[in-house]
Amino acid sequence: MDYDQLTSFLEVAKLQSFSRAAEKIYRTQPAISAQVRLLEQECGERLFDRSGKKVLLTPAGEILQRYAQKIIQLHQEALQAVAELNQTARGKLQIGANEATCLYVLPKTFARFKQLYPLVQISIYRNFSHKIVQKVQEGAVELGIITLPLNVSNMEVIPVFRDEVQVVVPANHPLAKSRSVTVDEVANHPLILPKTGHTRVVLDRLLRDYRDHVQVSMELASVETIKKFVGAGLGISLISRTYAQPEVAAGLLKLIPLEDQKLYRELGLIYRRDRYLSLPAKVFIEVVRESTKSSNSGANSTPKTPSIK
Repeated sequence: MDYDQLTSFLEVAKLQSFSRAAEKIYRTQPAISAQVRLLEQECGERLFDRSGKKVLLTPAGEILQRYAQKIIQLHQEALQAVAELNQTARGKLQIGANEATCLYVLPKTFARFKQLYPLVQISIYRNFSHKIVQKVQEGAVELGIITLPLNVSNMEVIPVFRDEVQVVVPANHPLAKSRSVTVDEVANHPLILPKTGHTRVVLDRLLRDYRDHVQVSMELASVETIKKFVGAGLGISLISRTYAQPEVAAGLLKLIPLEDQKLYRELGLIYRRDRYLSLPAKVFIEVVRESTKSSNSGANSTPKTPSIK
């Protein structure tokens, strides 16, 4: 078996179609079929079940798929390692992060990184933290930025961001003049909450004692949408204070700390410690470390409070 055969095999397995796989990798369908046939002869087993509308892997095909993915990954790592001999970061860096992180946490880091390493192309996989962890585990992305805590033994975690979660209300809301609010007060107003994700789990836990009368008026998928609907007077919410700073500065929204407890959202950069890291990934980690150091040295020291658990 050779690299091209394995590449063709993996595309057929992924797309469940010989014709679509041929189109994807710019080959003819007979050529793809011939490569798969050679693999089947070498393995002595059928790799695909072609009896239905879709082409599905046989048990033997599923085994080969796992090893083929590792072989392709090692091939790419070998080429990358050789290319890095001159220590010039280039190529593609794949990072996983959610939408709010991309909008509010990473822009300055990305700008600094691109200034230092303009030859590196950044590709961002946007999804929830648990999906990003899964992609990093699979090797589909090298680095991920997720909500902490994370309890995975083979992951390196670098804390990169910590921000207080506060109540956000329209500027003309009855609570807007309050210096702080209790959870009980929050529960007496219509709430706009994230639809899913770690923050939603934390907020559900926070409001657990009020679930008999709490009114969740809307469940939305993004921080940007939540802020828009809060500003329109459709409810109040709880978000990381950094995420609402532009609207607060413009006089559209008001942030109010919780009176009876402090909640914090923490983000961490993660990567597999047992996998080879490309040079672009290594230098991005260094830029993140430097950015985190600068932020910490410029921040006022405050008493340590428990993070969201």
